[in-house]
Amino acid sequence: MTDLSFDIKSLETLLRDKKDESSDEEDQPVKNLSAKLGPGSIGPKKKESSESQEKSNLYAKKQCKDIWDEDEVEAGAEYDTTDDPRIQPEYQILFKQKLSSEELFLQMGNKTPATSSCEDMVVKIELPGIEKVSEIDINTYDKFLDCRTSKYRLGLHLPHAINAKTSNAKWDAKNSVLIVTMTMNREYDFVNF
Repeated sequence: MTDLSFDIKSLETLLRDKKDESSDEEDQPVKNLSAKLGPGSIGPKKKESSESQEKSNLYAKKQCKDIWDEDEVEAGAEYDTTDDPRIQPEYQILFKQKLSSEELFLQMGNKTPATSSCEDMVVKIELPGIEKVSEIDINTYDKFLDCRTSKYRLGLHLPHAINAKTSNAKWDAKNSVLIVTMTMNREYDFVNF
């Protein structure tokens, strides 16, 4: 009978993985759980980096002449106009739909009067005292409209993203109004149209 128990123990040692082995300390129940936990044990474990990596990161930061990291600067901060002494002109933001005759008269489409069914955004900028179009400098970006003249400066953060390449502007010389029409570029437009 002793031979059989010896064979079973030797068979067990052959079949057992080395990874399954654990020390006796891990099998013991933890008597004082708070002794093992502390403020450093909250959150994911930090990867230990070598000193050479830290030195190279510091060296790279010293070589760069930027004042702030890209993460520290808010989106749209490059369009800040707080220091500009020019007057901000009056403006209106309007939304425009493209309707067919069936949608207009028979109401057979799925469009609603809400802005979610609009394709274009129209910004009307009143520029009194400006007589020529050549005096106006206008630029459109994905979520920003920049309009400048010698007297006025408008930096407008738009409520929706637009397609800057398809934007157009018209000058109404009689009323001194610049009308900028921009096609909106929204994520879920395929649902509304």
